[in-house]
This record gives sequence, C-alpha cells and structure tokens, in this order.
Amino acid sequence: MTRSVFRFLSRQSDTVELADDRHLLRLPRFHDYRQWYQLRSESRRFLEPWEPTWRGDELTESSFRARVIRNEQEFSSGQAVPLFVFEQAEKTLLGGLTVGYIRRGAAQCCMIGYWMGERHAGQGHMFGALKLVIPYIFSSLQLHRIEAACIPDNTRSIRLLEKAGFRQEGYLREYLKINGEWRDHVMFSLLAADRPS
Repeated sequence: MTRSVFRFLSRQSDTVELADDRHLLRLPRFHDYRQWYQLRSESRRFLEPWEPTWRGDELTESSFRARVIRNEQEFSSGQAVPLFVFEQAEKTLLGGLTVGYIRRGAAQCCMIGYWMGERHAGQGHMFGALKLVIPYIFSSLQLHRIEAACIPDNTRSIRLLEKAGFRQEGYLREYLKINGEWRDHVMFSLLAADRPS
C-alpha cells in the first residue's frame, strides 16, 4: 500500500507538491527543460494525434520558458494548476497533468487534461497521478466537479477515466481542434459526492 503525502504550500510561495512513494507532481520549473524536451521530442508521433497542432517553435527553450511563466501566472491567479508528473525515486519526468479552467462562483469546477511520454505509457503512472490530484482538487481547491473530455477513439484515456471513477455524461461535436482537425469529444465528470467516504 503506497503512502500518500500531500504538500500544499502557500500561495505566497507559488508552488504545490503532491507525492506518494511512487510519484511526485509539481509545477514546471525552468530547469526541467532538458527532460521535457527529450520526452516530448521522442514521443511526438505518439502524442500528436491527441493534441493541438504543434507550433514550429514548440520544443525550443524560449517557448518552454514562456510556458513556465504562463503556468506560474495561471497558478497565482487561481485559473489553473499545471503539474509535471515525475517518478519519485529518480525524479524522472513521465508526463503532465493540468487542472485547468477553474471556475468558482456557482460552478465550482475544473477541467483536467494530461499527457504521458510514450515510453512510460500503460504502466499505471497517470492513474497514480490522478489518485494524488483528485483529493487535492476536492479538498485543497474545494471544487465540486471535475470534467475531462477525450476523443472517442482514445480508448486508453477512456479506460483511465473510468478506472478513476469518472462517468460519461455527454458527446460534444467538434469540441476541440486537435492535430489540425475539429474533433468530437466525450465528456466525463467526477463529483465530490462520487468519492467513497
């Protein structure tokens, strides 16, 4: 049984860490560039069918630095919590998971999105990351609902969401432009009340 440790550091420090014996989730940092570049470049063919079209400068260091700055701004403003997923022992970058589109007021919900490097896919890492981030969303962020949308033929992602307790609740026509095409998506959700007490 893995021991979960939740370290939510104050907004003033502009950081958050979620960890257990196997995984560490934290905000991206400038010094992550080399690992990120290596993982994204070697996984390009694997990732492109599920992501927006990659820009010409997608993998440059300047583009990565701009992304980290934007991530910090979104976190500080309460709009998103963009996290890198690391293997705990060696601090190897595995992928990323973003808690985004955080809506307060009457909605109290967010949207999650994630990616995994090809060599780490199918090994339970993203499920482990979800087991860390879901309690954080409901407890620390105090949100009521988590949404996730995925392309209908992305069976791996659908299985992952179902295993994590998400329920399918709708079909969104031409919802997002993925790899240059408007693609339909299936909407999944998880409510705070869906979690076992």
